[in-house]
Amino acid sequence: MSEVQADQRGAPAVSVSGLRKAYGDVVALERLSLDVWPGEFFTMLGPSGSGKTTTLRLIAGFERPDAGTVALDGVDMTDRPPYQRDVNTVFQDYALFPHMTIAENVAYGLMVKGVGRRDRAERATAALRLVQLREMAERKPIQLSGGQRQRVALARALVNRPRVLLLDEPLGALDLKLRQDMQLELKRIQRELSEDVTFIYVTHDQEEALTMSDRIAVFSTGRIEQVGTPREIYERPANAFVAGFVGTSNLIEHDGRRCTVRPEKIHLLAEETPAHDGRLSATGTVSEVVYLGSTTRYVVALDDGTTLVAMRQNDASSDGAAWEERGRRVRLAWSPQHMTAVDETPATEPQQTPEEVPQ
Repeated sequence: MSEVQADQRGAPAVSVSGLRKAYGDVVALERLSLDVWPGEFFTMLGPSGSGKTTTLRLIAGFERPDAGTVALDGVDMTDRPPYQRDVNTVFQDYALFPHMTIAENVAYGLMVKGVGRRDRAERATAALRLVQLREMAERKPIQLSGGQRQRVALARALVNRPRVLLLDEPLGALDLKLRQDMQLELKRIQRELSEDVTFIYVTHDQEEALTMSDRIAVFSTGRIEQVGTPREIYERPANAFVAGFVGTSNLIEHDGRRCTVRPEKIHLLAEETPAHDGRLSATGTVSEVVYLGSTTRYVVALDDGTTLVAMRQNDASSDGAAWEERGRRVRLAWSPQHMTAVDETPATEPQQTPEEVPQ
């Protein structure tokens, strides 16, 4: 979505304000507020038990908040049931009817709503064409791959033409390559529908969030630590939690402040090589080398007792040469401009939310 000033956007597609939700004595969400703008691909990212799925369920109407409000397009929906909210949800479990064809699965919700046979057939065909499965309309779910079944579930949600599409870790059951392909497919579909549908996506996968999102909200124990674009979240984390959860990050004390610097910004040099151009540096010994295919990760035990991680592209050196680095003395150098000061305290007061609370 293009950058648009808030006053030109009108009402948010989804606005939650002061949400609180507790399960017995355990607080899952406390005073959570968030706006999602029309046409966005918005991702709620966080570890298990952080409150992201609880937030999604409150937006969908599957649960009611103990306090706070949920509004869609400026209309308060807090007390309305799910069927009165213009949203649809795609879950990790596809829940397709095995005895129905793909076309019948997609059109089922329209049939329940009383949509005429001809109209629902046309809308189901259009939805299958959108997810590039039109030619498989007469097949049964068992005849499809996992990725194809996930696209059928997506088509079934989109055929209802919701204003907001909620996706609760829909790619979690897929293997890595298929998941990466589906990330690109989801983003393509979102771009085609951005004028009509807002996507809200829940995941614990940082790469997934960075790949697809227009904006990301990072959750931790029932609160939001930071909201921003993927670049803002990665390059300028608000605090130590965000820096550590989204990608790999090094925490460094500099001029009395705690700063973060990403491994790919740190250069691995011979120990006797001076750091030029105002770069900061530290010496140490390579304690571990991890070959990752396109890159190699170097864990360096510094002379001051701390540890830094550096990353190097595998463009010219072989993995054999990388292994030879283990045990060598090196100098790590990085530019001050690649350091970001981070707060040690969370964005809001922490809540008591154990692992068993719904995510």
